[in-house]
Amino acid sequence: MKIKGLKSYILCVAANILLVYIGYQICRIEYLLDNYAVFRDNLNDLNFSTALKGSLFFDTSAIVYTNLIYIILSLLPFRFRENFMYQTITKLYYVIVNGLCFFANMADSVYFVYTNRRTTCSVFAEFSNDMDKTGGILFSEIVSHWYLIILLAAMIFGLWKLYFIPNDKTILENISQKIKYYTISLLTLALVIPLCIGGARGGFSTAIRPITISNANQYVNRPTEASLILNTPFAILRTIGKKNFKVPTFFPEDEVEKIFSPLHKADQTKEIDKKNVVVFILESFSREFCGFYNKTLDNGTYKGFTPFLDSLMEHSLTFDYTFANGRKSIDGMPSSLSSIPYFVEPFFLTPYSLNKLSGLARELKNFGYYSAFFHGAQNGSMGFQAFAVSTGYDNYFGREDFDLDTRFDGEKAFDGTWSIWDEDFLQYYAVKMSEFPQPFLTSVFTASSHHPFKVPEKYSNIFVDKDQNPLHKCVLYSDNALRNFFNTAKKTDWFKNTIFVFTADHTNQLERDFSLTDLGLYSITFFIYDPSGKIQPELRHAIAQQIDIMPTVLSYVGYDKDYIAFGDDLLSMPDDKTRAVNYNNGLYQYFKGDYMIQMTEDGNLKSVYKFKQDSLLRNNLIKEKNPQVDILQTELKALVQSYMQRMTQDQLTIEK
Repeated sequence: MKIKGLKSYILCVAANILLVYIGYQICRIEYLLDNYAVFRDNLNDLNFSTALKGSLFFDTSAIVYTNLIYIILSLLPFRFRENFMYQTITKLYYVIVNGLCFFANMADSVYFVYTNRRTTCSVFAEFSNDMDKTGGILFSEIVSHWYLIILLAAMIFGLWKLYFIPNDKTILENISQKIKYYTISLLTLALVIPLCIGGARGGFSTAIRPITISNANQYVNRPTEASLILNTPFAILRTIGKKNFKVPTFFPEDEVEKIFSPLHKADQTKEIDKKNVVVFILESFSREFCGFYNKTLDNGTYKGFTPFLDSLMEHSLTFDYTFANGRKSIDGMPSSLSSIPYFVEPFFLTPYSLNKLSGLARELKNFGYYSAFFHGAQNGSMGFQAFAVSTGYDNYFGREDFDLDTRFDGEKAFDGTWSIWDEDFLQYYAVKMSEFPQPFLTSVFTASSHHPFKVPEKYSNIFVDKDQNPLHKCVLYSDNALRNFFNTAKKTDWFKNTIFVFTADHTNQLERDFSLTDLGLYSITFFIYDPSGKIQPELRHAIAQQIDIMPTVLSYVGYDKDYIAFGDDLLSMPDDKTRAVNYNNGLYQYFKGDYMIQMTEDGNLKSVYKFKQDSLLRNNLIKEKNPQVDILQTELKALVQSYMQRMTQDQLTIEK
């Protein structure tokens, strides 16, 4: 088909890309029909308009990635694009690339029965040593699914026959015509490139990370349904370069969980106390910033930047050593709310983010709780909404849900870059909780203590950069926002029937020598405040980590079912048995008792420190033979192997 005129180039590209969109939806329908038995029972609960919207985001990203060369070739502002051979090559590229994408989608509909998810780049590593067997299996599947071959051939033929070819034979007789021709052509290309970038990222807002496969969860009710939202080219492209989880063979598979098991058995003897649970994940609240933790620093003169939290910690359960399990915001949420540590790659970015997941929300839902997650940035930002949905939260409240015209002091509530200011959003959070049925679980991820390191104008002369660290003023501001939150919350009927858990997502903008070590880079704010006094305020000489939150909270409320969590119940764990684990640039770090060990991915011991005495980690004790260190290494190996086994085998939940 041919379209005439100068504007024919953009019209032809648009029409041809539309054909690809239609092809992706045909593949999606085929994917559903071929696996209808799996999806049948859940289709009634699926919101089809939401699902369609989500599928278009992922299709757009995949189509832009795979057709970008075609788009650029078609819109280059040069006359040689009118050449017959040039247009033929462009057409061939378009048909071959999109034909391969259709093939990938259809082949994956057959493979779905074995994995219950879209195929990712990990498949190439999984079968790299069995290509001879895989070829035979593939051939037999092709024969048994002959109808897919016919459908694929018809779709590729359709791409060829329906392809729109620009037919611009404009004769440029004078300078003005040439200027007009090349100006329009150049402007067209300049307009299309930013649109392609936004399409590939999944949006234009700087507040949203480029979409990943985990984002599909926010459009569905169950992880399996995410396969209908995704497409296979996207799933493969977005996992290129990501390390595959490799299950180590330190121990026979049936012996691993005798050493370490994430299975927490129900304790029917515990008293049931269904208090409300509020979990604060505080952006960048490093341990270094808190005066409470650093009372001897600077000869006892250090005040820190969290005066309100310091005062609250005096009435809370606190710990000598408190660790994050990762170094990014996208690591903090799975660790804090699902007891899943960051190992090798951020969980959100791996194919395993589509596993069946549990977490505080889903477990407490089984216990009669309502749940809601709050984050003041744009809905969908950082993949938080998708993760909240996949782990069982009943509702998600973000920037779009906050009424921008109802700010509590009359100024603009949006910070102009990232999110609603913490003060305003936490007030909204406090008021909103009064609307919820009790008992409830809510979690909030604060945002203002973050780049670009600004505070509201009215605080510009109160919270300032006195020490040239721009994050400090933001931490002071967010700490004051927490003070105001508690002033509001204390007046509600739910406050005294609630426990509050505080953790940071990760550390940031550290300056002190002890904070810049492999220990200090993971040292965060972490404590539990219980207004009822059931949890006695004290400073325990123990270790605590983000992945301990889930088992600790479930223990507190008397949860009576089995569940999977890689952390420990801090309320019943003796101080000398508490521990922490994190992954640091290819090394697993394990803290327990007096020791910190570092182990390579293949299980070799790299370093041993008595971290309580040697906070700067200057004295590596690896050459000293120590049976206690051998025990720690064995525990760490079992923990890593158990984690990898459960991730790759989709065993992060217990079917109830």
